[in-house]
Amino acid sequence: MTSIQKLIAVLAELKSAFVGKDEIIDLLGISLVAKENAFLLGPPGTAKSAIVRALSDKIEGGNNFEYLLTRFTEPNEIFGPFDIRKLKEGELVTNIQGMMPEASMVFLDEIFNANSAILNSLLMALNEKIFRRGKETYKLPALMFVGASNVLPEDEALNALLDRFLVRIQCDYVEPDLLHEVLLAGRELEKRGKGQGALVSIEDVKILQTECKEVDLSGIREQYVNIVHNLRNTGIKVSDRRAVKLQNLIAASALVCGRDKAVTSDMWVLKYIWDTEEQIEVLEGIINAIIEKDESHDRPHPQAMFNKVPDAEEVLKDINELSKKWGDENLTYDERNIIKDKLRYLQSRCDWIKNGEKKQYIHKEIETLWQKILQTV
Repeated sequence: MTSIQKLIAVLAELKSAFVGKDEIIDLLGISLVAKENAFLLGPPGTAKSAIVRALSDKIEGGNNFEYLLTRFTEPNEIFGPFDIRKLKEGELVTNIQGMMPEASMVFLDEIFNANSAILNSLLMALNEKIFRRGKETYKLPALMFVGASNVLPEDEALNALLDRFLVRIQCDYVEPDLLHEVLLAGRELEKRGKGQGALVSIEDVKILQTECKEVDLSGIREQYVNIVHNLRNTGIKVSDRRAVKLQNLIAASALVCGRDKAVTSDMWVLKYIWDTEEQIEVLEGIINAIIEKDESHDRPHPQAMFNKVPDAEEVLKDINELSKKWGDENLTYDERNIIKDKLRYLQSRCDWIKNGEKKQYIHKEIETLWQKILQTV
């Protein structure tokens, strides 16, 4: 089996074990190939830790490091303590055995509990894959960092930490209809031993990370530049640094699909670069509209073609909520733009409603709100 076939087999096995979590697993696979960090946002009990742990166990020959951060976590707990024997000799040497600096996969749960004592070292580790302490410098072998939290950060200092995670994935409870399958799959997962089934080696992952850099992006580069400009105009921050790194995700999508050239549908990964939960729907609307126009049909990634059929009642409820918000006289310029972006998204989603009568009624409600907005402006 080739390296990519091994990874696909691993991801397929994880999907069968974690029912309803295909999106999360596919994105972790893309992040691994792109050698970019991923962040999971969701309430407790949504299998965030279990999925990352299962993926780590599937990487043969790797050392995994997992830690739950608290406000009182000290640098020693993550990077390793000073070597006592060397300290007696007057040398400050860190004992990194079994700690993050020698791990191939790193999972940091409740990452926004990071305090100032470890923040700077953590930022450098996530961004540059380097750990420095005094005269010591360690080049980290981590294939990927994964962070998780129940909430997004409010402290501006912690926003820098979120920025180090290129991919942001929202995790939620599975649909009620899938609960029976979840229970069965969960029991099977508990029976299965570590290191069984499909595996991918560290060398395989490194080969894929190297091949990812060779994927040809010339065919979509102009379109990608236009998307970045469009996102910036809608208030979604895409720095030059992030714009450069996002190309790795697009290339990884192409590679996972067995292609050495990127196509328009590979830009589905751009739906996962949000900074706030409010931006999730806006990004979906913008990126889905672009993907739907792709006529190449050249082995697209399954997630690129996944478009949830909207619930008519939910769409109508969202429109009424936007209409109510628009009536607030204290709205800022940015808040008004967010409402307009959400309305455009709902307008595009409305086209997917199957019931013709409901679709027509919702279109009228959307048009009424647009008229209301135009009269205000």
